[in-house]
Amino acid sequence: MANTIDSSLLLSNYKPPERQTGNNILGKDDFLKILLVQLQNQDPLNPLEDKEFIAQMASFSTLEQMTNMTTEMQKFINMQNENAILRYSEMIGKKVYWTETTGNGDDTTETTVGAIVKSVSQKNNEIFLELDNGKEISSKQIVKVEAPQQ
Repeated sequence: MANTIDSSLLLSNYKPPERQTGNNILGKDDFLKILLVQLQNQDPLNPLEDKEFIAQMASFSTLEQMTNMTTEMQKFINMQNENAILRYSEMIGKKVYWTETTGNGDDTTETTVGAIVKSVSQKNNEIFLELDNGKEISSKQIVKVEAPQQ
């Protein structure tokens, strides 16, 4: 019987378990908790200076305003997405143009094509236009819109 060391027992093969302590984002509530703990545990003979306290309160106020602005901006974006189909419905009856690429490799040709919009639909937060030629295009493809000729 040979005296060998089991390599699985070597310290270099040890991997400690990963630990996580919450998320990496500090919000305004976390900031306020830190400030309160700091105020509660300060040395009464050497209290926090006014300048430091004012600077921390200004930081807190800035953080709160940024959080409020982010919330309002998200509401605005959601509202814009909800009303997209209504905005594009104004294109019904108008002639839209888009660019089509034909060919392959070095032999490609770009052509601007136009047709009249019959209807508008929304799929996965994207607007599609159904045209009088039977084709359906994305609103992102439109390069020009004009009133139909009488």
